[in-house]
Amino acid sequence: MGQIKILVVDDERFITWSLKQHLEKEGYEVFTSDSGEEGIEVYRAEVPDITILDIHLTGISGLETLELIKKQNKEAIVIIITAHGDIETAVSAIKLGAYDFVEKPFDLNRISVLIKKAIETINLKREVTYLREEQYDKYSFNNIIGQSKPMRDVIALAKKVAESDANIILVQGESGTGKNLIARAVHYHSARASDPFVEITATAIPDTLIESELFGYEKGAFTDAKTAKKGLFELASGGSIYLDEIGDIKPATQAKLLRVIEEKTFKRVGGLKDVSVNVRVIAATNKNLENAVKDGTFRADLYYRLKVIPIFIPPLRERKEDVMPLVLHYVKVFNKEFKRNIKEISPEAEKILINYPWYGNARELRNVIERICILEDTEAIYPEHIPSEIIDQVETEAPSEEKASFNLPPEGLSLKNVEKELIVQALQMVEGNQTRAAKMLGISRDALRYKMQKFGLL
Repeated sequence: MGQIKILVVDDERFITWSLKQHLEKEGYEVFTSDSGEEGIEVYRAEVPDITILDIHLTGISGLETLELIKKQNKEAIVIIITAHGDIETAVSAIKLGAYDFVEKPFDLNRISVLIKKAIETINLKREVTYLREEQYDKYSFNNIIGQSKPMRDVIALAKKVAESDANIILVQGESGTGKNLIARAVHYHSARASDPFVEITATAIPDTLIESELFGYEKGAFTDAKTAKKGLFELASGGSIYLDEIGDIKPATQAKLLRVIEEKTFKRVGGLKDVSVNVRVIAATNKNLENAVKDGTFRADLYYRLKVIPIFIPPLRERKEDVMPLVLHYVKVFNKEFKRNIKEISPEAEKILINYPWYGNARELRNVIERICILEDTEAIYPEHIPSEIIDQVETEAPSEEKASFNLPPEGLSLKNVEKELIVQALQMVEGNQTRAAKMLGISRDALRYKMQKFGLL
């Protein structure tokens, strides 16, 4: 940072003179004033980093001056000078937002120490502000690529949720659709942005540890608990906690989660005292929680509590308009990272990329573009640069000229049930051989496995 500006406000000329002489020798730029009224004018004109303010002034008092400075800038660093023994007034100043106080007669070295501490505080605040703005920019809604109507609707809903007081949000969608991006955008565009965003992936933590990770534990709760530890809910208090893969959390932990959401309190593992938290819960899953409730693997009461504001991100294959904007975005990112100069995608390559079903969604697409940028030194992406398994699958799934010998009954039928029945029949005919069944149905084995999973056949 540049030269530190310090404003000294005191009606004793000797004090302002001595402080100015001392602080200028230490390399600071110093302004002085002998009244609160003048001090406010100098503050507005110069916007000093630190103000040293006598509490007893002629005209408006030091406390009134402090209040006016704080109205001008609530983050202002103000060091109070007070008479010896006037602790009550000093405490009042601290309550109004003063940084610290020093008693008369004071040691100039004491002032120097306080200023150095104040500068550390200023630097830390600036760093936090910078990081916060960086996160805000990184996870801006503007950075979520999607021009299709389904994605525009998702972003519009997420923006409304971010600006609301909603404390429970459920983000659903297949792996790779960008649930994490939506969750972070909601947090960093909300009133909670200055507080923590804490993330936990349920599948990354053993079942035996997830409760202590979420809720913490007391000293002696188990063999290795030599000290108490705060859980992620406590660490996220005031901000947001992102519970990824919530569909994989075991029923015992689900019950405790429900209590936190309902009552905003919980007990640490081994604890007797309730801990209160103010936190926004953003849960995410790639599972069908409604089916999990029917199967008995997910609590119905927790599901319906989480479902207050559901945000569903559709898979990429259902919004093909978003494929090329994503491709161009990733090309730009990896051009910069790997010092490439890809300028265009050929029409043939574009057709392949659009028609591929992207079962891994945007994450799979990103990986493919990254692979191309690493391996190919080219200014344009052509079909030969695209992995062969993608080209093979697109060709396999190309519409056949052969006309299907099937007549739709007048009363109609369920397309979903027909598709499922055809898959079942194909698997039965080839005794469960997925490769042969896929060939019979004119799709790839990956596509068959996806559909089998969709219909609960795996």
